[in-house]
Amino acid sequence: MLLFLGGLVTSTGSGLAVPDWPLSFGQVFPPMVGGVLFEHGHRLAATAVGCLTVVLALWTVVGDARASVRALGLLALLAVVLQGLLGGITVLYKLPLAVSVTHACLAQTFFCLTVTLALVTSPAWSAPRPRRSPAALAVLAGLTTAAVFGQLVLGALMRHVHAGLAIPDFPLAFGRLVPPLVTPYIAVHFAHRIGALVVAVAVGSTAVHVLRHTDDPWVRRPALLAGGLVVLQVTLGALTIWSRRAVLATTTHLVVGAALLATCLVLTLRATRVTLIQPRTVDPVGVRRGALA
Repeated sequence: MLLFLGGLVTSTGSGLAVPDWPLSFGQVFPPMVGGVLFEHGHRLAATAVGCLTVVLALWTVVGDARASVRALGLLALLAVVLQGLLGGITVLYKLPLAVSVTHACLAQTFFCLTVTLALVTSPAWSAPRPRRSPAALAVLAGLTTAAVFGQLVLGALMRHVHAGLAIPDFPLAFGRLVPPLVTPYIAVHFAHRIGALVVAVAVGSTAVHVLRHTDDPWVRRPALLAGGLVVLQVTLGALTIWSRRAVLATTTHLVVGAALLATCLVLTLRATRVTLIQPRTVDPVGVRRGALA
């Protein structure tokens, strides 16, 4: 939800609707009109997420015996604090490009940390799996996740340099396969399109590899979901161009990109887990004894 609200801020051009920080026009609750509704609404949601992260981090440190999980909880807390500071800097310094893009990328990183925590604290994480999966599956899924994150960085850069319509047609670019790269805006936009092609191929290859090499639903489900999300994401990208960056299409495109990243991350973690753990074995002597009983 916070990612969606953050996308609304940039999609509606409301990043400087509230010119001060941490207060809004010197108030905690300013009149929620115009762009203030989006910008201050985003701040309120961010505060709620920050409070939840404090509880999550403390609960993880106190309640989980695994040092790696406790470290993840503290890292999530550090990330959300840094994210809040970057959000304030973007306002106080009038949306500097480097800070705005970093703010967007850290949001995705923080989301990945919370998804990882949700996965490794779930009962299914410690449950024995029926068989192991090939190590190449985890490597391929990891590379796909990295490709998706790189694509999100390009998307954030394109969004914050206002290059979303630098190429005004789709699927062609100025009626050609390769547009004239005469401005940095066109170059960034076209790089994002090339990145989308790379991600589509990577996700498709990973999904096919999963379906061919494992029948474990715990691993197959995120692979199939990632394939569906890629199709939806490309469709939303096209709608963003065709609708001249309509707010709903543009913002949903950002959120589905985050969902795709999270899904590929889950696939990578599950594939790694299944690769590393020992498969469930059956004791033939015990089976015979049970049959005789």
